Amino acid sequence: MSSPHIAQKSPVVRPMEPGTYYWCSCGLSKNQPFCDGSHKGSEFSPTKVELTEKKTVAWCGCKHSKNGAFCDGSHKAL
Repeated sequence: MSSPHIAQKSPVVRPMEPGTYYWCSCGLSKNQPFCDGSHKGSEFSPTKVELTEKKTVAWCGCKHSKNGAFCDGSHKAL
């Protein structure tokens, strides 16, 4: 799989607490937008994201963002 699976064609918007999160980059996790290990055996690995303050995050759901784990609107062109 050289291209990630499109989990959804919209961002996953969630209020988040400060902490360390692992964003799913392969699109196969059952715990979107976070990694559940479904990438094992593929060329994908999760992206570590550290949030230092409480905020609402628009996580990329399509896995094609040029802004890593964060939505940049790429889903609109898919």
